[in-house]
Amino acid sequence: MNQVLACWNTLDPDSAAREVLPCCGSRAWARILAAARPIADETSLIAHSNDIWRALPQEDWQEAFDSHPRIGEQKPQSHATAESLRWSAEEQRTISRANDFTKHDLAEANRRYEQKFGRIFLICASGKTSVEILTALESRMNNDAATELREAAEQQRQITELRLRRWLESR
Repeated sequence: MNQVLACWNTLDPDSAAREVLPCCGSRAWARILAAARPIADETSLIAHSNDIWRALPQEDWQEAFDSHPRIGEQKPQSHATAESLRWSAEEQRTISRANDFTKHDLAEANRRYEQKFGRIFLICASGKTSVEILTALESRMNNDAATELREAAEQQRQITELRLRRWLESR
């Protein structure tokens, strides 16, 4: 068994929830995942995480969305752990290397997205160039509110899975 997972399985519920919170940003998700312990392996952890995420109400999704900084920025909309912010910076590192024109376009597109949907644009940015992110943002502006909520939730699910895998490799 993975050492991080084995140790996590032994923590009290509150500590276990705090330990995984940076992976998602939803306190409900973290509490429910911690309550599902013991979890035997990485595959089971990811499956539990996905099932929990998909069953959460929109308010808990929004809490996770709000824990992220805007694409190209460092400050989250609300609460975020230091680990979560560090991971966000790593995931968005291609944005920091983008030219000023692309950064300006991203900032403007972010503003339009927020005006239309009432939340920040969320994308699993790992491995994507700033141009790919901007293209996705522009494309998703064509979604209706319900479709975009589902897309944002799917992007958060992908981010959470990526972060859970990083967390398991962290020690």
